[in-house]
Amino acid sequence: MSLPGMLRLVVILFIAGLVACATTDKSATKTPEAALKDAEALSARGRHDDAIAQWKKVKDSYRSPELTAMAELKIADAYFAKESYIESAAAYEDFRKLHPKSDKAPYALYRLALSYYNQVEKIDTDQTPVKNAVTTLESFLKYYPQSEYAQDARDKLTICRFKMAQYELYVGRFYYRTDKYVSAVGRFEGLLKNYPAFPGNDETLYYLGASYLRIGELEKGREALNRLMKEYPASRYVEQARKQLK
Repeated sequence: MSLPGMLRLVVILFIAGLVACATTDKSATKTPEAALKDAEALSARGRHDDAIAQWKKVKDSYRSPELTAMAELKIADAYFAKESYIESAAAYEDFRKLHPKSDKAPYALYRLALSYYNQVEKIDTDQTPVKNAVTTLESFLKYYPQSEYAQDARDKLTICRFKMAQYELYVGRFYYRTDKYVSAVGRFEGLLKNYPAFPGNDETLYYLGASYLRIGELEKGREALNRLMKEYPASRYVEQARKQLK
């Protein structure tokens, strides 16, 4: 290669290197504020995974405690928006532990409860999410009874308690059907004690009375069945209760 050609090649390589360095430097020196704007834009378009990646860059910048806290909460919100409720629950819990005095603490606790609530499924599945939801909703209402989220929290707490009562009835019926009458009595008695307003307690009383009769506790059995007929005269279990009493 001639000398002019070699010089031309050196110049081209030098310019290419400058362009590459400029591009790398631009990416490397991206400010947290720029990453914040990118994250907001991505989140608005529903690109939650990409938004989370940008929020993590903001969080890792250590530019300010306020910016870090905001990024941590936004990460939790993004997980919640993409319905990754296990991840959002962990992120909201972390935020509460790290920033207990933040003005966003009530919001984080409320969304933590919703993260558990949204994991609740059928009554014949694991009850851990509904139990966690009840505990968290009760804590939220204890500490923030006047919150703008309080009424929704009360409504969801009522639903969760109803589901827990349904589960107790479901398990009690299972014990009854499998001739485990002592275990059935324990479930039905606990259901009446812990959920006295449960709409299905006419059925609870029927199976409680029938279970007592099966184990020879005749007085307790008659007491439960008579209570059923007195408190729920229109129940479809009344006729069955009469037959049991005979």
